[in-house]
Amino acid sequence: MHTMKALAGALLATFCTSVVSSEPALEQVIVSAKRISEDANRLPLAWSVVDDEALRLVGHTHPSEIMQQVPGAWISRGNGQESLTALRSPVLTGAGGCGSFFIAADGISLRAPGFCNVNQLFDANLEQAGRIEVIKGPAGASYGSNAMHGVINVLSAAPNPAAGQQVAVESGSEDYYRAKISLNHGSGSHAFSLRGNVATDGGYQDDSGYDQQKLTLRHDYIGDVWSIRTVLDGANLNQETAGFIQGFEAYKDDALRRSNPNPEAYRDAWSLRLYSEASRELSGGQQLSITPYLRRNQMEFLQHFLPWQPVERNGHESVGLRTALHGEHNALSWVGGADMEITDGWLQEEQAQPFSPNQPAGTHYDYQVDASVGAAWAQLRYALSERWTLDGGARLEYTHYDYDNRGPDGSVCAPEASACRFFRVADRNDSFTDWSLNGGVSFLWLPDHSIYLRAANGFRAPDTSELYRLQSGQSVADLDSEVMDNIEFGMRGATASGIRYDLSLYHMNKDEVIFQDEDRRNVSGARTEHAGLEISLDYRSNNAWYARLDATAARHRYANNALPLGVNGSIDGNDIDTAPRLFGSARIGWEFASRHGSAPVAELEWVYMDDYYLEPENEFQYEGHSLLNLRVSTPLTQNLAATLRITNLLDEDYAERADVGFGNYRYFVGRPRGVFVELRYGWGQS
Repeated sequence: MHTMKALAGALLATFCTSVVSSEPALEQVIVSAKRISEDANRLPLAWSVVDDEALRLVGHTHPSEIMQQVPGAWISRGNGQESLTALRSPVLTGAGGCGSFFIAADGISLRAPGFCNVNQLFDANLEQAGRIEVIKGPAGASYGSNAMHGVINVLSAAPNPAAGQQVAVESGSEDYYRAKISLNHGSGSHAFSLRGNVATDGGYQDDSGYDQQKLTLRHDYIGDVWSIRTVLDGANLNQETAGFIQGFEAYKDDALRRSNPNPEAYRDAWSLRLYSEASRELSGGQQLSITPYLRRNQMEFLQHFLPWQPVERNGHESVGLRTALHGEHNALSWVGGADMEITDGWLQEEQAQPFSPNQPAGTHYDYQVDASVGAAWAQLRYALSERWTLDGGARLEYTHYDYDNRGPDGSVCAPEASACRFFRVADRNDSFTDWSLNGGVSFLWLPDHSIYLRAANGFRAPDTSELYRLQSGQSVADLDSEVMDNIEFGMRGATASGIRYDLSLYHMNKDEVIFQDEDRRNVSGARTEHAGLEISLDYRSNNAWYARLDATAARHRYANNALPLGVNGSIDGNDIDTAPRLFGSARIGWEFASRHGSAPVAELEWVYMDDYYLEPENEFQYEGHSLLNLRVSTPLTQNLAATLRITNLLDEDYAERADVGFGNYRYFVGRPRGVFVELRYGWGQS
């Protein structure tokens, strides 16, 4: 805590003494806000970017390791490649744990709206992405359902024939091995790239580990009229999953840390996405883009976190079309379009052995949902003067579900069951019409220093699992779409002394939150409140050293007494579980002189996690932790380079995730010190 405050104070002091002597800063470009490439520094919007240099140096084995460089974001690591997301939010679970975030590859959602999965980040090739762009809070009009707490958009790397070809091999602790390949080719108007990686992890805990493969193919064509970008993206995961270890601070017990209470647990998943974006210039300087896409995925896993341990199988296939038209006239610029998507999704849940009359063996759920989504949207920007800019937009979206129960309707249990956990809904149709508005103003108060004020709202239609996976005799889930209202103030800029800064202060109210009540019914009506401060400070000196701070101070609270399952007392005003009030990371690094291409880099990173409550009544806590990571990357010859990474340098005992389930403390274990070495060989550079 004191280290973070000291670093922030030093950087802020340097900023305050140098801000008035600012020099022109490099333009930061972002494409995720409006589907067009634009100067992000003047946008009245909170955003962060993780560039390809950070991705290469961190060399993450899990998304949590790289996303801690984004203020407001915490990817809570489960076992293997499993994760839960927090973005201007607590760590959310269930359908709300994925439906509240729009997680995409090149702007196309990794999973179809209504069919999300909390672990869906393992579908994206983050390891070899061109960059990651993050929008925090309700996004602009170009995003619809799920873009409430924010957007994580993984952008594919453009083919770069000048970069040549590269292969890399890596070895690390606990029998971790990974190989990567990057191939680039270009001739005339065509450019092609292939980026793929395979990884195997022996697992820290007993009977755990995974094998994972990812591949991204991209072809760029630039013609006289049309420019076409085509991407094929696929991922496969076969994981032996270690379950929670139980007992107060069990992660500090050497005997328990490596144990696996669920050696039978597993998760197998694969995904495939194909899209082709065609764009062209029209008369009057307008630009049209048309993007058809296909999506397909399947997953099977053991629900080891439930005592009766059913197996779930799910999947969906989608076809969609995104269109956008961009134009400018004098001080006004605009972009708008229409989106359409059709999805065929299904889910099955089966239990091999009887657990109790309320959790019998056999098929619990077996249903199919045909979903269709259509939306129209527009985003406008008007330059009042050289300093003042207005920005606003709107989106209207319609979602329709056609649900087909492929088993007998009604309760799964025998008549003697007292409170059957599984109820099959009869065939039905459900529709939701939602809209969102956003408006903001930005002011350039000094060259390269701007402030902004923004108001926006977001929404998400109920997930299919919330509507059709019911319990305890609930025959119909009468749910409304969740809605989020946000207001925020921000400032960003760069100083002559080498400091770049970005600060945002926000307050959000979330209404019609879907939850499971004391009778195990899926209902709407909970309210939550979210307020916080996010800050990034980046200092680059003239003599090759740098420092960066990414920090979040926030409070996420229940705003009424809509009591969830297992809660008896008042929770209005309590902290939401798994919502630390302070977290972030700080890095200090040095770039050395080199005789072989890129400069060697040494970087020390500090990661801080505050304590947090584990349940709504705020009676159980996790104490938090601090970790150090070290990275050193250097060229060895003109073609050969190496990277050494040491994670958890001081070998701290900690939990990646803590909660309380069925009356017990439960933890996903944080790994001890890990050492990873990567060798890279490149050729054909020009």
